[in-house]
Amino acid sequence: MPSAPLAPAPSSSMGRGLDVLTALSALIEKGSGTTVGEIAHALDRERSQVSRTLATLARSGLVERRPDRSYALTWSWYAAAQELTAHRMYTHGLAVLDSLAAQLGEATFLSELQGDATLTTLESLPADSRMIGSWIGRSYPAYCSDAGRATLWDASDDEVRAVFGSTDFTAQGPNTPVSVDDVLARLDADRERGFTIVDQEAEPGLYSVAAPVWDFRGEVIAAVQVVGTRDAMHERVAECGAACARAAADLSRRLGAPASASVER
Repeated sequence: MPSAPLAPAPSSSMGRGLDVLTALSALIEKGSGTTVGEIAHALDRERSQVSRTLATLARSGLVERRPDRSYALTWSWYAAAQELTAHRMYTHGLAVLDSLAAQLGEATFLSELQGDATLTTLESLPADSRMIGSWIGRSYPAYCSDAGRATLWDASDDEVRAVFGSTDFTAQGPNTPVSVDDVLARLDADRERGFTIVDQEAEPGLYSVAAPVWDFRGEVIAAVQVVGTRDAMHERVAECGAACARAAADLSRRLGAPASASVER
């Protein structure tokens, strides 16, 4: 869970509850104590006010009080946060894709990693798009996908090797990676650049860029993509890549990602 800046006390009971949950999460992440006094000190609040809020959160099943009088988040809190993230991914994600498609005049997508493939979950097409059919629900081999490398942005080399441990690196286009080492080299270049570039790796003539989307835990959970023809996008790669990275950072912020997670520097 990310450690967010602790704001002054909000006026609503819901706001106070969320503030206490944020403080509790930050203290747990830092390995600090989580008693009423320590949470109150972190928030610069009265102990009695924090105690009442924690009692309400405990009755709601979002926190639990331990025998040593410290507090911890329950699985209900994590489940609720995951559900909220999924809802925001859809509503905010579509708005971000619509804006990006209108700005660049290219097709935009949101995809997630599933095993060694990527699955398209959202799309937005410009008014003059010639794309036939929908990509939603369509999977692509992650080793030759812009979203594949973007969704592995925060993965270690060992984790990437594990994802592709049983993958057959079949040629899909003239520039398809031939091995996991090839993927890792391209991923290193992507991270240095700030967005991924796939130049005819997935199929001949197809050109795309992508950037990672981070959630409230500071983990990559999806990728924003801009996809078009090589003729249309190659000369605009810097523009498209930067816009894609900004859009992914915007969506990440809407999902509660910590500022340090964004690739938009």
